[in-house]
Amino acid sequence: MAQSVTVAVRVKPGAARAKVGGRHDGSLGPALVIAVNAPPVDGRATEAVRRALAEALGVPASSVSLRSGATGRDKLFTIADPPDGLTARLDALRDGA
Repeated sequence: MAQSVTVAVRVKPGAARAKVGGRHDGSLGPALVIAVNAPPVDGRATEAVRRALAEALGVPASSVSLRSGATGRDKLFTIADPPDGLTARLDALRDGA
């Protein structure tokens, strides 16, 4: 049976510089901060975040899907078939380790 990992993300749309890293303690618990250039219009920021998250974690974009939060800044993404070391990589990005 395939496993998956859920990742809480705080989105900063319309940012001057795209960046993956940092921590936001919000309603979903400790979340990874992802800033994207895309505006929060017609799902463009969400799609940019999905791709940035995949790239930062070293997984195919097709394995990253939005679980909840389509219209908000706080989102949950699911990573299907996570590779070994994914949790450590996520912790390093979120907590600056």
